[in-house]
Amino acid sequence: MSALLLYFADEQAAAARLARACALPMAAIACHRFPDDELKLTLPGTGAGDPPDTMVIYRGLDRPNEKLVELLLVARHARQLGVRRLLLVTPYLGYMRQDIAFQPGEIVSQKIIGGFLAELFDGLITVDPHLHRISRLQQAVPLADAIALSAAPSLAELVVQRRQQPLLVGPDAESAQWVESAARAQGLDYAVCSKVRHGDTRVEIALPAIDVSDRAIVLLDDVASSGRTLAAAARLLLAAGARSVDVAVTHALFAGDALQVMAAAGVGEVWSTDCIAHPSNAVPMAPLLAAALLPLL
Repeated sequence: MSALLLYFADEQAAAARLARACALPMAAIACHRFPDDELKLTLPGTGAGDPPDTMVIYRGLDRPNEKLVELLLVARHARQLGVRRLLLVTPYLGYMRQDIAFQPGEIVSQKIIGGFLAELFDGLITVDPHLHRISRLQQAVPLADAIALSAAPSLAELVVQRRQQPLLVGPDAESAQWVESAARAQGLDYAVCSKVRHGDTRVEIALPAIDVSDRAIVLLDDVASSGRTLAAAARLLLAAGARSVDVAVTHALFAGDALQVMAAAGVGEVWSTDCIAHPSNAVPMAPLLAAALLPLL
C-alpha cells in the first residue's frame, strides 16, 4: 500500500520529523491567498497518474478556524482523486473545550467539530485533547481509529533531567489527570491546586495542603493559553516558600502577553512539546505519533 504525508509550510519541521520516523515520503500542500482572503490549495503530484492509497495530513488545529476550511478542501479533493484512506495527524485538536452549554443557546462545538472531522477522515491521531466530561476521544470524534495520546510521561522524563526531586503541581482540577500520569511515570510527588474562574483572564487559585518549602516545583498542564492560571499558581507557590517554579505543558498556545505574565509572576523556565511550534519546545512528539500512525498505514 502506498502512502504519502502531506503538510503545510508552517509545520514543515514537525511534519518532517514524523515522516522520518515512519519512513514516509512527504510533500507540501501549496497555498495561495487571494486579496479577499479566500484560499487556493494545490496538492502536490496529483495532476496525473494514480494517487496514493493512503494520505496522511499533518495539521495542528491551534487557531483553528481557517485550518478547518483547509482540511475540508484537501479531504474532499483527495476523495475526488480516488484516495482510499485519509488519516489526520493533528497534534493539537481545537474546539474540544466547549463540551457543554453553560448558558441557553450556547453551541457545544466539541461534537460538531468532531463530527465534521469524522466525515472527512478515516482516522485521527491527536495528543492530550481537552476532554473532561467524556472518557474517550471517540465520543467526540466518532471514528474507530480516533486515537488520543498523552505527552505527560515524556514531559515528566524531561522534568527529571532538568530538576532534582521536583514536585509536580497541577494548576487546577482539570490538570489532575496529566499530573498524576506524569508523576506515576517517574515516581514523583504531585499535588493539584483548585481554581475558580471569573472570566477568560481572571482566575482565583488555592494551593493544595502540602508543604512546598524549598521544593523545586514544576507546574504541569495540557495547555497554556493566557498564562494567568499558571501565573497565579506560581505567585502563591513562591510566597509559600518554593525554591523555584517552572512550567511544563503539552500545548504552548501562549496567546498575547502570556509569557511575560508568567515571568513577572516568578516562573523560571517554560518547556513544551512540539505539538505547537514555539520557542519553548523541548519534547518532540514524532516518536509517540509514529508509534500510533504506523499500524494505521
